[in-house]
Amino acid sequence: MCTTCGCGDTELVPVELHDKILAGNDRQAAHNREHFLGHGVLALNLMGSPGAGKTAVLEATSRFAEGRLKLSAVSADLATDNDARRLEKAGIPSKAITTFQACHLDAAMVHHALDGFPWDRSDVFFIENVGNLVCPAIYDLGQAANVVALSVTEGEDKPIKYPVMFQKADLVLVTKCDLVPHLDIDLARIDDAISRVMPNPKVLRVSARTGEGLAEWFAWLEEQRRPIVQGKGAHMHGHAHSHEHTHSHEHTHADGTVHSHPHAHVHEHPHEHGEAKAEEHQHEREAGHAHDPAEKHEHRH
Repeated sequence: MCTTCGCGDTELVPVELHDKILAGNDRQAAHNREHFLGHGVLALNLMGSPGAGKTAVLEATSRFAEGRLKLSAVSADLATDNDARRLEKAGIPSKAITTFQACHLDAAMVHHALDGFPWDRSDVFFIENVGNLVCPAIYDLGQAANVVALSVTEGEDKPIKYPVMFQKADLVLVTKCDLVPHLDIDLARIDDAISRVMPNPKVLRVSARTGEGLAEWFAWLEEQRRPIVQGKGAHMHGHAHSHEHTHSHEHTHADGTVHSHPHAHVHEHPHEHGEAKAEEHQHEREAGHAHDPAEKHEHRH
């Protein structure tokens, strides 16, 4: 299936190398998490099979939010940017991540996608992972929580067949519930399968078509956002540095003599990673008042 992590290759068991890759990924994920928390953005890793309804859920979330939440997303596929374009059309600023032969996202891919993309202006940033019920659950991306979309058309035993995905989940969205009357499916058996593998089962039944369950899904998003918004800035990943400058101002006296008085200045420049923001300059003079560093001075006596 995948040429980057070795899944599907029975001859390839690079245990030691695999550990090193994951360690590097975990460091990058921690870096991503600092970005998200520092900007007060709830980052969610949305996973599920191809066709589970991940993109449709996000489109429906945008419609339901009606501006109450600012959303953004990256959408991963082996090829095409179809889902990202769907999300853009739904009003969600989005960026496609093309993974080519990789069946999952890793933290570096997500970090790279953040450049030049206004994710930090959103309240909730969705990472729509590659459609796959195996590998995406293994890689930490820096998200605050994992959400798994499980369609009613996939069968009742998927959680038991792919336990790792559901063991890592904080929430399972059982999608396409509007189709239940037309299927030979027992929702109680899906719930039972999830409860067998998910440590703290949390399940919402939703339909992007009818709007079923979207209010509960929206409330869950708000609940997850609350501690992040309250802690905004506490995890800010950034750096500040200062520059000392000595300026001379010339003073021309009435008799034609010229004197020069040096002034020391300190400029502090806090910077944040991600989308470039306007730098805040605090410019202080030894005299105790602020002025624009570019300001020209002319003193005459």
